[in-house]
Parts: sequence; C-alpha cells; structure tokens
Amino acid sequence: MSRPIHGGNLAWAAALADCPPAAILDFSASINPLGPPKSAIAAIQAHLSELTAYPDPDYAQLRAVLGQAHSLPVDWLLPGNGAAELLTWACRDLAALEVTGLITPAFSDYGRALKAFNSSVLECPFDNFGLPVLDVGSVIKPLTSKIASQTRGLLINNPHNPTGQLFSRESILPYLEQFALVVVDEAFMDFLPPEQQQSLIEVVQKYPNLVILRSLTKFYSLPGLRLGYAIAHPERLRRWQQWRDPWPVNVLAAAAAAAVVQDTTFQAQTWAWLPVARSQLYQGLAQLPGLQPYQGAANFLLVKSEQPTVEVQKNLLLCEQILIRDCVSFPELGDRYFRVAVRTEAENQRLITGLAKIL
Repeated sequence: MSRPIHGGNLAWAAALADCPPAAILDFSASINPLGPPKSAIAAIQAHLSELTAYPDPDYAQLRAVLGQAHSLPVDWLLPGNGAAELLTWACRDLAALEVTGLITPAFSDYGRALKAFNSSVLECPFDNFGLPVLDVGSVIKPLTSKIASQTRGLLINNPHNPTGQLFSRESILPYLEQFALVVVDEAFMDFLPPEQQQSLIEVVQKYPNLVILRSLTKFYSLPGLRLGYAIAHPERLRRWQQWRDPWPVNVLAAAAAAAVVQDTTFQAQTWAWLPVARSQLYQGLAQLPGLQPYQGAANFLLVKSEQPTVEVQKNLLLCEQILIRDCVSFPELGDRYFRVAVRTEAENQRLITGLAKIL
C-alpha cells in the first residue's frame, strides 16, 4: 500500500501498525474531535425517507440557510461535494489565465486541480513560519512584477495549510484590484470565533473576480459526507453548475449541512475548546527535545523535527498506534516537518507522552 498523500488514511496506518483501523488515534486529519454534532445525526435520521428521490438540483433549502448565515443572496452560494470539488472548477477558471500564483508550501490538492487543466503555475515560496503575520506582498512580488494584472490569478488559503498562519483581511484586499481572479480557500476559517476571523465574505459582492471556498467537513467533523460550498459571483457559479454532475451533494449531506450551519451551540463549544487545547498541545510539543512547533490559528500545528518525520511517524504507529501527518507531500518542507491536529486534552497528552517515549 503506497504512502498516502492526504491525512486520515487509517487503512494504510492500520496495515503498518498491524492493528484494526479503529485502534488508530488519528492526528493526521485536522477534524474537530467534538463532532459530529447531534444536529447532524438528527437531520440525517429525519431525511432517510428521502433516499428514494433525487436531491433538489438547486439545493434551495441549503442555499437559503447558507445565505442567511452569511447575509448573502442565495445565488451567490453553491454547495459542493466537499470543497475539493469546487476547487476543481475554480482551477478551471484559473487555467484560462496566463499564470496562477500559488503560495507554497501548499495543500497538495491545489497542484492536482491546477494540473488537471494544464494551468501555468508560478510558485511563490515563503519560509518565515514563526512570524505572527505573513507578508503576502513580499511572497508574491515575483508574480506581480512579471505578469500583467489582467492575465494573472492567485490561489491562497487562509488560515494557511500547513503552517496555520492567518493572513489579515487587509493584506489580501489589495490583490483583488491587481489580479484577474483571486481564489481564497477558507476551509479552516470557521475554527476562529467571528470576531477573530479574517474572511473576505463581507466584500465578495464588490469583487466579481473573487472566489471563496468553504468546508463543512472539518469544523463539523463530517469528512465522510463530503460537504463544502463556494461563494462567488452568480454568473461564475452558474457556469460551474453547467460543468459538473447534476446532483453532487446527496440528500443526507444536504440535510446535515443545513442543520449544522444553524447549530450555534456546537459552534460555541468548538470556539471555547480550541484555544485551550491548542495551547496545551503547543506547550507540550515545545518541551520535547528535537521538536519546534509553530503557533497557528487553526486546529492543527506544524512541527519541525530534528529526526526524519517518516521514522517518527512509523515509530509512533508501531509503539503507540498514533498517526501523525508527515509533510512529504509538501516538497518545500521535505522530511523534517510533520503536522498534527488538535484533539481533546486527553488525546493531546497521549500524543505528547508517545512522542517523548520514541524521541
């Protein structure tokens, strides 16, 4: 079985650890450990009878709920089969431009989607992981100095994966005037409470060249349902609708999505849990010899290791049945970085104890 590109591959981990997949404690996928919310389970159960009918191709109810949540007209929102599906269509639009700037290290699926349409990509690397705020301008300067504004695109995520850095809204806004298309993946933005978020949703109606991608699987712990949505100009979303399969979101996923978006209790619980658990995990990792964790704004931490992380990963699986995310799929990072999700305080302590044993 080949080494996985994404986190959360429990079948691969279990085969290596010689144990059932259920025995693996998974720190490799950045999923909220407090979920799935009870509201999601109740919604799925309540809509089981709808399995005999096709979904509403317009997803009117779900779009209405999303529109209310973001104070947007429904035609500015498009649900999808995870944010990954919608990323594909965003990259098809980016491929029509002369070049797309990609801040690296970057989520591997960006490369997959851009290559699918033969996009010309200019990588814009940064390595100042320890800074609280990334200077976007200095990173993408090679792109803005070489390519005319009307023929260039930009693909970024905020908070950034895998470093966890949060870009300020003000640092991105100027590029909406300087690029033909800006795609911002905000898959981890909802892990921040509203007063701390740096989302561009509030300005999307001012910029037809802005696309925002959001995930509903990470925050609400529903990766198996594949849920996400795009926020962009209605003309762009209508074009995407023509390109894709007619029913990309199944009826149970749509019902669960509509329920969790309105689940303010679960949202508040997550915002109360994360800062405490993340700080505990950061402090514990920082005290271990040979490890340097980086502060992050999302529900994961990037960690630099003096030992090859593939070895650390293997030893953790064999000795503790704990799976961490190696960063081999991020070529800029190589074999000296790994990423860990923030889990419950008890699970975080189990990871810290396990690492202490093997390092």
